[in-house]
Order: sequence, then C-alpha cells, then structure tokens
Amino acid sequence: MSLRRVLSQPKRAQEMVRRVTEPCDVFLNHRSMDTKKTVATLMYDHLKRHGFNPFLDNKTMKPGDKLFDKINRAVMECQIGVALLSPRYTESYFCLHELALLLGCNKKVIPIFCDVKPSQLRLVNNPKWSQDELRRFKWALEEVKYTVGLTFNSSKGNLSEIVNSASDIIIGSMIELKDEARVQRKNLAIPL
Repeated sequence: MSLRRVLSQPKRAQEMVRRVTEPCDVFLNHRSMDTKKTVATLMYDHLKRHGFNPFLDNKTMKPGDKLFDKINRAVMECQIGVALLSPRYTESYFCLHELALLLGCNKKVIPIFCDVKPSQLRLVNNPKWSQDELRRFKWALEEVKYTVGLTFNSSKGNLSEIVNSASDIIIGSMIELKDEARVQRKNLAIPL
C-alpha cells in the first residue's frame, strides 16, 4: 500500500502518526535467532492488539534508522523491559547492551527464561568487548538471574500461554507504575 493511499485514509494516517510519535512503553529484549519468530513476535503482536506501543527491532525500526540511537532512545522511553533470555542470549552484544541499559535506567525488567535456566546463563568472554562492557554485562546478567520471572520450555510449553501470562504481568505492572506516579504527583502537590 502506498504512503499516499495510507495518508488519504484518516484513521490509518492517525494510527501511523501515533506509532511514529509515541514512545514505546514495553521494550522487547531478545536474541533474534532464538526467539524472534516465536515468543518475541507473538508478544509484540499481542501487546499491540491491547493498545500498547512495544518496541521490537524488526517491527519498529525502518531503513535509515541509526541502530544504537533508536534502540537506546526506546530503552530510555519505555516503562518496562521484557528480557527473553534464551540459550544463545549471552553471545549477543546487543542483547547484553540493551539489558544493561534497561537495568542502568532503573526500568522494571520482566525476565522470561526460554529454554534456559537462570543458572545456565553465563557471560561469554568476547575479546572484542572492553573490560567496562564485560563488567556492565556481568552485572546486568547477575541482576536478571535473580529477578523473579517466567519460564518457557518450547518442547513442552504452549506459546499462547506464555504470551498471555507475560502480557497479564506487563499490564499489571503498567497499572502499578501509573498508580505510583499518581501517588508521587499527589504527594508533590501537598504544600508543606
């Protein structure tokens, strides 16, 4: 469908503008080769249908976008991060960078352990990564390993179950964050 045709349909044009201008509220951190075609895409679609503006690289980014600029901005704008941890997750610089940034920005991170146990997650000593990056990545990985999350075994589990469970948790967490913000604003408004 051409851009002109989309823009000639007011409802579609409004939706397109909303998607481009609204910050993401849920950042989906994942290892493409392990979870993109399964959990990550299904979760993105499910959250979209429920009115959220999630970030998933292949669905959100467009040709010409600066990779780190777009990802870093999405992490900083989001309310919640979902870390889809998988067997090859720790081999990815991008996964570990996003996770460290989410935690460094004090975002709530909901881990979903896909075909991997927390105790199996080990940092890969990649010689291309600086000592500072390795330290940040190790810290982030240790933090997420000791965060209560969900587990999914693809050989036994039901994809729709994990997506629905995770979405329920995300929705509940978003409500909690909005309530906390409301209380903070109310407390600031009280004169001393």
